[in-house]
Amino acid sequence: PVMLKRGMMATINEWMGCAEYILNEGNPNVILCERGIRTFEQITRNTVDISAAPIIHMLSHLPVIVDPSHGTGTRSLVEPLAKAAIAAGADGVMIEVHPHPDEALCDGTQSLSPEEFKDVMMGIKPIVAAVNRRL
Repeated sequence: PVMLKRGMMATINEWMGCAEYILNEGNPNVILCERGIRTFEQITRNTVDISAAPIIHMLSHLPVIVDPSHGTGTRSLVEPLAKAAIAAGADGVMIEVHPHPDEALCDGTQSLSPEEFKDVMMGIKPIVAAVNRRL
């Protein structure tokens, strides 16, 4: 499988065009990953485009996951964005985990500890059930 991450300046059509190149070369196993786009906002690293998941599902058969860790760059925003992504129709989330986030050499501010990750996954469970998906 190929996980194609959306470039922070890419439109949905440009992202889909990139996926088309991979598909046309014979690899049908493409997963799209929304990880935020560049906006004028300065508080977060990027702005997660929650609408990307349902739009991609309308345009293609490809699965879409959301990366709220890189999408926000902020540990406290990972859980609410993960929940929003699942509610909007994302097929999954990719969350950065580190045993000691404050000591991580990179991306520590967006990483969850294993305990925090467990809590986030427990918090996602009811949303997964509410939208008739499985974890």
